[in-house]
Amino acid sequence: MRAVAWSFFGVRKSSDYEKDVGRLNPLHVVIAGVIGAALFVLVLVLVVNWVLASGVAK
Repeated sequence: MRAVAWSFFGVRKSSDYEKDVGRLNPLHVVIAGVIGAALFVLVLVLVVNWVLASGVAK
């Protein structure tokens, strides 16, 4: 999960990347990426709804 989190930010040492390539299952990386993206979108939707409900965005 940490490798996917670093990938979202785009920062990763090449040596750590090489370790991950040999160690991680691609299916697990894809599943973690989809879950991470879904959580990110959910947080954005919740923040937008909160801002709109607070009346700040009128």
